[in-house]
Amino acid sequence: MATLTVTARGQVTFRKDVLKHLGIEPGDKIRLDLLPDGRAELKADRAQGAWENLRNFFAGATNGAKLSIEDINDAIAEAGAAAGAGEE
Repeated sequence: MATLTVTARGQVTFRKDVLKHLGIEPGDKIRLDLLPDGRAELKADRAQGAWENLRNFFAGATNGAKLSIEDINDAIAEAGAAAGAGEE
């Protein structure tokens, strides 16, 4: 367990071993989820998708045609709408 000290300005400095354990490097963002009973969960804030996934999404769909940024944005919006269709 790591114990951290809060400064008078409400700031906390994480030790290098804690940052390494969390996989956090300079410039990365940290996500803090507030939980019941005064608890919190701290973790590296990672993107949920990858460029490789987006590239694979288009694989075979264009028959070699070049896509405009509008075409790509439309495809992303369509995929997002399809992914959210099952949520309620």
